[in-house]
Amino acid sequence: MEVLSPIEKKLLLELEKRDGKAKPEEIEMEMVKVMNAVSWLQSKKLVSIEEKLAKEYEITEEGRKFLNEGLPEEKIFDFDGQMVKNIEERFGKEEAKIIIGWAIRKGWCKIFEKNGEKYISITEEGKKAAGKERKEIEALQNILQGKKIDDEIANILKKRRAIKERERIERVIHLTKKGWDVVKAGIKIEEEISQLTHEMIISQEWKKKKFRKYDIKAFAPSTYPAKRHPLSQLIEKIRRIFSEMGFKEIKGNYVESAFWNMDALFIPQDHPARDMQDTFYCRKPDKIEVEEELIKKIAEVHEKGIDGSTGWGYKFNENEARKALLRTHTTVNTIRYLYHNPKPPAKVFSIERVFRRENIDTTHLPEFHQIEGIIYEENANFGMLKGVLKEFYARMGFEKIRYRPAYFPYTEPSMEIEVEWNGRWIELGGSGIFRPEVTKPFGIEEPVLAWGLGLERMAMILLGLDDIRMLYWSDIDWLHKLPLL
Repeated sequence: MEVLSPIEKKLLLELEKRDGKAKPEEIEMEMVKVMNAVSWLQSKKLVSIEEKLAKEYEITEEGRKFLNEGLPEEKIFDFDGQMVKNIEERFGKEEAKIIIGWAIRKGWCKIFEKNGEKYISITEEGKKAAGKERKEIEALQNILQGKKIDDEIANILKKRRAIKERERIERVIHLTKKGWDVVKAGIKIEEEISQLTHEMIISQEWKKKKFRKYDIKAFAPSTYPAKRHPLSQLIEKIRRIFSEMGFKEIKGNYVESAFWNMDALFIPQDHPARDMQDTFYCRKPDKIEVEEELIKKIAEVHEKGIDGSTGWGYKFNENEARKALLRTHTTVNTIRYLYHNPKPPAKVFSIERVFRRENIDTTHLPEFHQIEGIIYEENANFGMLKGVLKEFYARMGFEKIRYRPAYFPYTEPSMEIEVEWNGRWIELGGSGIFRPEVTKPFGIEEPVLAWGLGLERMAMILLGLDDIRMLYWSDIDWLHKLPLL
């Protein structure tokens, strides 16, 4: 009794007056206060609430017209023995169709032909119906008065667009056995203080007041503060980790030339990844100009090689190099950065969207994020690359990491990175040291360590998802309950 608030006590007394049950709207309190009190009393098992779906009807403009002017078919009684065209001339063809149609449906009239003209004949049933009250009008009046109507007449009125149906939840509050015990024990409503104010302390009024006790086990609704989307949180975390490790962030463009996206990285022009089945090519612009000198330099690398390499041994197509496309990886950012900054040292990273022609399923999307990075300095080596990636994943919360040999056209040696999660090894990205065919044409002399890691797959693991699409569905309940990363 001591932990009941004034509105809880008032609701219990209101239910007692109504034999232990009442609809919320019947209680002489503001609706918000009623429902708050119900929530608190439910958690204390003093009341229960019964809910059921109820139909409710709203009269449309057409229905109000019926109430004011009567039903259209009632006009048929003024045209007994007259030609159909007389009704059409009086009310118009559309209205005449409605009048005659409903009158025939109700058996009030028949249409017959005479001398090539159609005439109206009121039936015996029609004559009996003339002047009587219509069940449709009676039902509409009942709706106005808040009374229920049966389903049969409701369906007729819905067909005639006289009413609209909507569903609402009908609630009834019941006193439980425990609630009755509390009520019978006697409830006294008196002034209680729930908050001590500055003025009460100064005036010492608090000494004369009764303070309400708090129930720390009482039900309280969940509240969800605003927070960033989990992918945004993850990007910020990765950004912070690389910054703390001494890296600088760089950015690039969504639309690139095939030259920078493919050719500069020593990807042959007949590579399967360059097919339209794997890459999004653009129509506007359909090509991007590249410096002629750069194209010739990279063409020679592809055709003949450089620094002991034999190249790919085919005729380089300059038009292919100028094609515009949506970048397929963010390595295009790093190679352009190296072209503009050929002198070491450099430690840069980027976290940006890339685009590939993938079929959407539980693990693939045509648009996703790639975490790109390079280290460019004297004596950089494979052991350093492994150490940097191990440190990054450790800071992301992955304790076990392993490396697996791999092949990429623009790195040698190359490796894929796998992490252990829930007893399984999962591949999260590729890495390696840029080949001389990639670095030498741009005057880059020292080793370049490079990696490209998947963001969405990492997010799936950290968030416990088995469907990558969940990251982009607007499931507000799931987003509410996600912890901060």
